[in-house]
Amino acid sequence: MSHRSTPGSSFLLAVAFIFAVSSHAQGQVFNQDQAIFVRNLPSLTARSQDPSDILLASLETVFHDQDVCCGRNSALGDSALAADAKSLKDIAEKLDGRHLLSDGRPITVTAKDVAADAINGGRLIAMVMNEHAALIEWNSHIYVLHGVVYRWMESGDSTSGTSGTTVIHKLLLWDTRFSDSRREVVFDRTTDDLSKVQGMLFLQAAPQ
Repeated sequence: MSHRSTPGSSFLLAVAFIFAVSSHAQGQVFNQDQAIFVRNLPSLTARSQDPSDILLASLETVFHDQDVCCGRNSALGDSALAADAKSLKDIAEKLDGRHLLSDGRPITVTAKDVAADAINGGRLIAMVMNEHAALIEWNSHIYVLHGVVYRWMESGDSTSGTSGTTVIHKLLLWDTRFSDSRREVVFDRTTDDLSKVQGMLFLQAAPQ
């Protein structure tokens, strides 16, 4: 069963991608943009402009393990092909759960489909720092999210105390349709419309 987050609690962040952090953040650079990336991802290009091929290349980038997805006889190859390549919800439903590698070993795939108005900035940063890429659907097209640009902002004074707030400025994306400069795409929250983001899909595979 897939999981889709919905808005409701105060820490679910929507438009500004902002979240509060501890007032004792140590070793942080305040008031300067910092970029973090998922390292060692393969640079893959879809075989064609067909949405299914784009999805397969994007999933293979995120998992970066052809035995899991989406090499020949991979655990998720058939499920990925059966999914609606234009629907993160359907992709999550097809991939979430137990699957078998080609040698019979079971794995569990967690596929969490997150609505655009429930995207959590803290989770995004933690995800990238933990070397996990994700899928994002923007303008009805699926991209690989492989990095973020954010800034630590300090507020308060010596009397009331200070606190740190992290603001995500940009989402760094790959468009697997292309292998040239068009591959690098940036969602900039100051200039791009969040309402055109249909959602995000967090994916992880682990031995069962």
